[in-house]
Amino acid sequence: MFFVGAVDSLLLLRSGPAEQEAQLTGFFTVWAGRSLQSGLLLCFFSISIVQEHRFMTLPANSDRDHWVSWDQYNRLIEQLALTVHESGWQFDKIVCLARGGVRVGDVLSRIYDIPLGILATSSYREAAGTEQGTLDIAQFITITRGTLDGRVLMVDDMVDTGLTFMRVRDHLLNQFPAISELKTAVLWWKGHSQATPDYYVEKLPTNPWIHQPFEDYDSIRPHQLEAWVRKGVSSKP
Repeated sequence: MFFVGAVDSLLLLRSGPAEQEAQLTGFFTVWAGRSLQSGLLLCFFSISIVQEHRFMTLPANSDRDHWVSWDQYNRLIEQLALTVHESGWQFDKIVCLARGGVRVGDVLSRIYDIPLGILATSSYREAAGTEQGTLDIAQFITITRGTLDGRVLMVDDMVDTGLTFMRVRDHLLNQFPAISELKTAVLWWKGHSQATPDYYVEKLPTNPWIHQPFEDYDSIRPHQLEAWVRKGVSSKP
């Protein structure tokens, strides 16, 4: 009996926090109906497995490192969308900065149901991507409808030193004179930034390196995927 319950508990590791809580409640109810002792044992066993899994998957944050899970990442995007909405500002289009701002821009575009433009930029190219190098800005943007005009929300994952942010903002205003107003939105705003975003979710005064959940893929190559998937080490959104 306990073995079967343990197998059920292991299934929790593939669920998000909300699903885990619901499944734990269901497991406890079913097993407590058979035996109160079995139900309690299973409940504590399940919780310990889930907590250990979370701890092993996501290291503790520090002044130098800020770790983000898929669930946290998704909630941050939703919170950003809500923050913009609560401000009351109305806008016509979104432009996101690739690659870091693509997921953020995609979700906001779906929520607000407005066109999304994509501008490719790159600056993290030195020291295995951990030091900011020369900034490259694509000459053109990709957008599904028309061009950038009217009130535009520029979206990225973070504003670090602020140099990229300011240069891209100036680039957009120069290249697209039909933009009447441009505001900016990010998930993270670092304390040493020389730029101030109009909207943000978290301010990080110690300027830590942000470990985003999709960064695992930076070190994975196609020929390694089979072993990666088989071992079940991939944290999928």
